[in-house]
Amino acid sequence: MIVHLSDEQDDPLQPAFLTDVALATLAFEGVPDATEVAITVVDETRMAELNGAHMGKDGATDVLSFPLEDLAPGVPPVHRTDGPPVALGDIFICPAVVARNAERDRVPFEHEMALMVVHGLLHLLGYDHVVDAEAEHMEQRERDVLAGFGVERP
Repeated sequence: MIVHLSDEQDDPLQPAFLTDVALATLAFEGVPDATEVAITVVDETRMAELNGAHMGKDGATDVLSFPLEDLAPGVPPVHRTDGPPVALGDIFICPAVVARNAERDRVPFEHEMALMVVHGLLHLLGYDHVVDAEAEHMEQRERDVLAGFGVERP
């Protein structure tokens, strides 16, 4: 599995933990080894631009996911052995918003960042939280993956 992590903000993060969380999430979901995903860490200005342009919402948000495939939750993408890696899509995370959420929820910043990685990846893999039953399923998957890193979610 290939995780392309880029940090476009002025205050760079340590990428190893985020990459580890991404790889664990993909493995937990049974994604083929020949899979790639892009995660970009951005500042509030860039996130607000993305949120406005793609979601029609004002201001920055914590995480946005842009899937390349229309996948069903729990059904990993299929990789053809003679083909290129399966590209899942792009995730954008705004640490400034994540930090405020972490403070509000009284959780460590690193735990909230890990949640954003897992949450974003699950969206790429077809999970959603619009309907209550789907939201609970997605949240349970988040808790299951994060528990492997010692991160507890309510």
